[in-house]
Amino acid sequence: MLTVRVTAPHDLAREVCDRLRKDPTVCDLVYVPGVAQDGAGDLVHFELARENANNVMRMLHDAGVATHGSIVVSDPIAVMSHGAAAAERAAPGHPADGVLWAQLADRSREDARPSWSFFAFLVLATLIAGIGRLLDQPILVIGAMVVGPEFAPLAAICYAVVRRKRGIAGIASLTLFGGFALSAVIAWIVWSVVYALGFITYEQATSGPLTEFIITPDGWSFVIALLAGIAGVLSLTTPKSSALVGVFISITTVPAVGTLGLTLAVGAWDDARSALVQLSLNLAGLFIAGIVTLFMQLTFERRIALRLEARRARRATRAA
Repeated sequence: MLTVRVTAPHDLAREVCDRLRKDPTVCDLVYVPGVAQDGAGDLVHFELARENANNVMRMLHDAGVATHGSIVVSDPIAVMSHGAAAAERAAPGHPADGVLWAQLADRSREDARPSWSFFAFLVLATLIAGIGRLLDQPILVIGAMVVGPEFAPLAAICYAVVRRKRGIAGIASLTLFGGFALSAVIAWIVWSVVYALGFITYEQATSGPLTEFIITPDGWSFVIALLAGIAGVLSLTTPKSSALVGVFISITTVPAVGTLGLTLAVGAWDDARSALVQLSLNLAGLFIAGIVTLFMQLTFERRIALRLEARRARRATRAA
């Protein structure tokens, strides 16, 4: 269940209340008039089955609530109510499969924008990955994968493609690819200085069987990226967000960027080229999987909406 709080002018709030009362997936509806600032608006509070959230959000948006008031959605830890259980039964599908597109849109807009914290984490992850390759320590490479924040703008691009949001796609692409370019350049400069001072050797930067997978891209790299992309998008669109950590340690994006900066610094052009190919394969797999997964979820959600409309039509026919 989701908890929704709506503030709107009096007439609009009454209209919304009347429409919500007829929805079997809504329960615990509370209407409080005149509590908004200066008494100019009313408060509507209710619980909503997650599976039907998109239809209700669409209704509220089309009614003009977002323009003249506000809509706030939260996810409660627990809801103990017979009414909530009945609302869940009235909504087709499983709660864990419900995708709240308004929430995803909000998150994508936030993740698309560049920030100093994003670039800081990406640069740090790139340097850690470079050290992991230099010392041939897979644990450091895994640590770099977890620290890297690149999946957020990547998922935002996938959302923007599916929902045709060019503005989000442009900003997120700049954040993602600009972050990779900046991190690679900084790593190149750092490792060039370290190499010039004689603290590392060419052999150290180009050898290491335990982390050699970074510079040996193959078909499995693409397959793993596809699977990780599916898992990553599902973890963002469903309550199963704990799976996202597994995605972070499955994709070889940040390790490839870190190795790219390290190998460019010592002049290992073949290894640098292989790391770039590895990065490209992983990004391609993630983008394809993310876009296809979101498109399938959108199609599934629309089918659920049609089923719910058919139920309502049958009930209206019986009542008549």
